[in-house]
Amino acid sequence: MGANRRVLLKLSGEALMGDLEYGICPDAVSQVTEQICEVQKQGYQVGVVSGAGNLFRGIQQGPELGIDRTPADQIGMLSTLINGIALKGALIKAGCKARMISALDCPKIADSYQWEKVMSYLADGEIVLFVGGTGHPYFTTDTNAALRACEIHADILLKATMRVDGVFDQDPRKHPDAKPYSQISFPEVLEKRLGIMDLSAVAMCMEAQIPIRVFNFHKASLLEALSDKPTGTLIHG
Repeated sequence: MGANRRVLLKLSGEALMGDLEYGICPDAVSQVTEQICEVQKQGYQVGVVSGAGNLFRGIQQGPELGIDRTPADQIGMLSTLINGIALKGALIKAGCKARMISALDCPKIADSYQWEKVMSYLADGEIVLFVGGTGHPYFTTDTNAALRACEIHADILLKATMRVDGVFDQDPRKHPDAKPYSQISFPEVLEKRLGIMDLSAVAMCMEAQIPIRVFNFHKASLLEALSDKPTGTLIHG
């Protein structure tokens, strides 16, 4: 994987939660940003999409609040801005240049999404944090990550999970005999409906021929995920 120079990292919101039950853990944010900075210092151009499950889960909490899917997803999209602010501040503190780009207009907090500016920031070596989802409800942060990977012509999409070590033939949390894949094709993931990612995100990366590396962020670093040392599962053409 050493040839991949432009990377889109998909982080779960839980990566920023640490040992907390919810919210943002300063130590967890520091660990994440240290790894992102290390990748950037190795010459990679880095885009980041973070989930917001550490703050709000629309599909689960929306019905509990008695609100519709659209406003629930809007809360989730706004929550990604909160995570983005935390990540940007930590990245700058660590000495890395970072930009926060939002699909939702929020000019006092983040730059509004413009493709030309994003490409310029990446070329200048700035870490780009994509927040606000796609700007529309009914799209997961996985789909947003795939969309941004396609738009920036990423060489690879890294999906850093916190619960599993890669792609399995069935959910390893429910089936102890689940078998992991070291590599698997896009069509096989779609045909078997393996739930490691939103299937629309997988289909988008398949069409753009962008491989996806799924790995456990607790067990492997970002640099290891980008190295020739196998870790997790590679989904490719």
